[in-house]
Amino acid sequence: MATTTRSVGEICLAAKRASRELASAETAAKDAALEATARLLTERVGEILEANAADLDDERAGGLTAALRDRLTLTEERVLAMADGVRAVAALEDPIGEELERKTLESGLDLRKLRVPLGVVAVVYEARPNVTIDCAALTIKSGNAIVLRGSSYAERSNGALAAVVREALVEAGLPEDAVLLVAGGGREELADLATQEGTVDLLIPRGGEGLKNALKDVATVPVIYAAAGNCHVYVHSEADLEMARRIAYNAKVQRPGVCNAAETLLVDAAVAAGFLPGVLADLHGAGVELVGDERVRELAGGVEVGAASEADWSTEYLDLKMAVGVVDSLEEAVDHVNTHGTTHSEAIVTSSLEASERFTAGVDAAVVYTNASTRFTDGFEFGMGAEIGNSTQKLHARGPIGLRELTTYKYVVRGDGQVRE
Repeated sequence: MATTTRSVGEICLAAKRASRELASAETAAKDAALEATARLLTERVGEILEANAADLDDERAGGLTAALRDRLTLTEERVLAMADGVRAVAALEDPIGEELERKTLESGLDLRKLRVPLGVVAVVYEARPNVTIDCAALTIKSGNAIVLRGSSYAERSNGALAAVVREALVEAGLPEDAVLLVAGGGREELADLATQEGTVDLLIPRGGEGLKNALKDVATVPVIYAAAGNCHVYVHSEADLEMARRIAYNAKVQRPGVCNAAETLLVDAAVAAGFLPGVLADLHGAGVELVGDERVRELAGGVEVGAASEADWSTEYLDLKMAVGVVDSLEEAVDHVNTHGTTHSEAIVTSSLEASERFTAGVDAAVVYTNASTRFTDGFEFGMGAEIGNSTQKLHARGPIGLRELTTYKYVVRGDGQVRE
């Protein structure tokens, strides 16, 4: 079984042992494990969906919002998409052993800077069972072991998926403890995982601000926060309004329960009267609850728009709700985004190259788009095969966390008897 009765410390120690073996594994062996994972996912769709159905029927999932329930739900299409994602990771170049730099020092020493695995990566996540597969695939390919702590209400789904990967590892001659699950428990268990110095080399929490804050209080291991996404679409005064309408709709509606969905729509005052009635009708028709400032409500054209509170501008809804505001300039839009955003993904719609460059330079975010939906911030879409999360930090990794973001480097130095004078 992937989920064991071992303590958190024992699980992390087992992962550490496995990581040392996996770090030196040949690319062919890692790829074989990934290919076997993809094959087993395809062969066992029925078993995986049965486990997922049991999670959905469990009382622990009874209080989930519609967005969280969608995150938890697996379909045959979603499982097969996981398999495709694993194959995409297998097809990527192995980053381990990549020579980043080489030079001969004045002493005659040959110095090389080589890419190596981090060791043990721990991931804490909510609701989405596909994260189990995405994270496992990326860590296997990058030579890392992984400890996964999912939600208690996804326990059966995560267990079934992790069991598939562990079987694939054994089939490829690699240690099955390179992928381990910690059963979803309370804050005490989370704190235990976040303080495993010496065994856990990196912790990545995928969740809201509550999870982030809980870890900030206790974590003693390095953490990359795959944090909230309060993303914006700004419609500039020189925007193609039909394009802007499509982008705003897609960014909010296509999948509202994910971190790269737009939560706020900002519209330049110069085009607000011509743009807002149509896009608000589109969003309302899709079931989006709208809140806005006074000017938006005046221009709503009969569409119901509630009064936006100050809190609305800083809220990641992860649901069919959106805040809409009118701004008087690009500078005001940039200031609004930098004040209320979470440095995740931001977009401007404009035909002006100059405006695009000003927005891109002025906005502090991991990803900034011109004339495209924020929904593209995704490891698979970025050609990484998958992602282990989206970092909103600036050190080590920013944006989608893929293979290279799960590595560090070491200096390898060769000499012929040199000693330092």
